[in-house]
Formats: sequence, C-alpha cells, structure tokens
Amino acid sequence: MEWLATTPLLFAAVIGFGHAFEADHLLAVSSIVTQRRNWRQAALDGIWWGLGHTSTILAVGLLLIVGRVSLEIEVFDRLEVVVGVMLVLLGTWRLYRAWMERQGTLTDPEDQEQKPHMAYGVGLVHGLAGSGAIVVLVMSRLSSAVESVAFLLIFGIGSVAGMWLAASLFSLPFSKRLNATQWLQWGLAVLSSVLCIGYGMWIIYEQGVAAAAH
Repeated sequence: MEWLATTPLLFAAVIGFGHAFEADHLLAVSSIVTQRRNWRQAALDGIWWGLGHTSTILAVGLLLIVGRVSLEIEVFDRLEVVVGVMLVLLGTWRLYRAWMERQGTLTDPEDQEQKPHMAYGVGLVHGLAGSGAIVVLVMSRLSSAVESVAFLLIFGIGSVAGMWLAASLFSLPFSKRLNATQWLQWGLAVLSSVLCIGYGMWIIYEQGVAAAAH
C-alpha cells in the first residue's frame, strides 16, 4: 500500500480499481460468484462486495478524519485474522455446495435464492481489515478532511468497478450461455474453494506468527 501515499486525488479511482484485484478479495468473491449461472447476477455480487468494502472504509474514515477518534493501526492489522477465518469458511461452504452439486442434490445453485447481502457482508469484513492503513496514509498526504473523505469515496467507486469486472470474469465459465461442461465447472469450483481455504489459513498463520513476535 506504499504507493497510495504518493498518489494524487485524481488517481483515487484507479487505485481503488487495482485494490479490488488483491488475492484475498478475488478468492472471496470467486467463492460466491462461481455459483451463478448468469453473469449479470455475478456482476451484481461484485458491485455489492464493492459497496460493502466502501461502506466500512468510509465509516472508519469519518471516525478517524472527522470524528478525531484515535485508533492504533495495529488494531486493523489484527482484524486480518477475521478475514482469514472468513476465507476458510467461504471456501468450505463452497466446497460443500460443489460436492452437493456433483451428487445431484443441487441441480441448479440459483434455486437456493442466494441473496446479494452475502457479498455485501464479505465486502464489509474486507474493508474493516484494510481500512486503517488506507485512512492513515490518506490523512498523512492530503491537506484537509474534505479531500481525505473525497479520496476515500472515489477510491470506493474504483473498487466497486474493479470487483464488478472481476466478478463478471469469474462467472463466465459458469454461464449457461457459454454451455461450459459440468466437469469443468465443478473442477473450477473445487479449485477456487481449495485456494480460498488455503489462503485463509495462511493469513491466520501469518498473523499468529506476528502476534507471537510481539
């Protein structure tokens, strides 16, 4: 995130767009959108993730910038454990559903009426874990509270756009229009799940080592 500190306000959306493509973000959203059979619905999941992420960052930003609330940056670093646990749970849940689909219990995942609030909640958690560093860097480089809040808002718009694109691309192999083979869809779902679980466990381990060092 060091590049954020030297970037002017005009590039906030570009930074937010790139931020959406960080590994933990992509893995979490892939566990959600690979259940879609319609890319439009998957794209909406990406938008809702971005809105959740932006909501948390703006809330934390208003507390620190406008409300002058004092929080140690280490608090947000520790919340990375929550992200790790969430990734493990998401991956496990998706792996279970993939297995049920394989067994024929779930003939069409969309019959389960998956709602966008899940993607929004995942975005909220991601924003909470990473918001501290973003806000502190913005505060250190921009001269006024108005500029700082504007940066965070534009940053959020960029992240919504980035995750909209990522979610749309992830959903393509699962789209009915592309008529992808079932074994390919199942294999990609399992791969996404395993990567999500593995990365989540790595985050938990990494944070545990960091906490032990202190």
